[in-house]
Amino acid sequence: MKNLVIYYSRSGENYVNGSITNIKKGNTEYIAEFIRDNFGADLFKAETVKPYAESYMDCIREAQKELDTDARPQLKEYPGDISEYDNIFIAGPCWWGTYPMAVFSAIEGLDFTGKKVLPVMTHEGSGLGHCEKDLKDQISGAVFAPGLAVHGADASRSEQKVIAWVKKNI
Repeated sequence: MKNLVIYYSRSGENYVNGSITNIKKGNTEYIAEFIRDNFGADLFKAETVKPYAESYMDCIREAQKELDTDARPQLKEYPGDISEYDNIFIAGPCWWGTYPMAVFSAIEGLDFTGKKVLPVMTHEGSGLGHCEKDLKDQISGAVFAPGLAVHGADASRSEQKVIAWVKKNI
């Protein structure tokens, strides 16, 4: 069985346990790496051509504008053909109740027919938001596993939680 993780992750200024803090590695990147290290997944990190603002507050304003306009920010590269993969994890931070629009840029136009899609979201209190519904609205032909929500501040220590969820759902 072949696994792919498509994800967006933000380092630098982030909202952590009620305050804005600088983090060296984005919370979602920890999750992607746990899946890779324990289940042999390939990683695709969505990176926008125009970076989001370094300031967390400016970034979330940009994110809200993108969500409001259903934007698809241009990425530096795209995943391409996913036909060789059985399980596709789609991971990102919860921005305004769903994934950053860069995640939707990455998955738009991909053929998910017959794939198992596993939603993963890091958050600071909103859980999965409506990311599962949003994925189902965008992706057809896939089987969806129940999503996993990981508290962002705990992401670096969530390896056992991630492993248990993956084992249960692939």
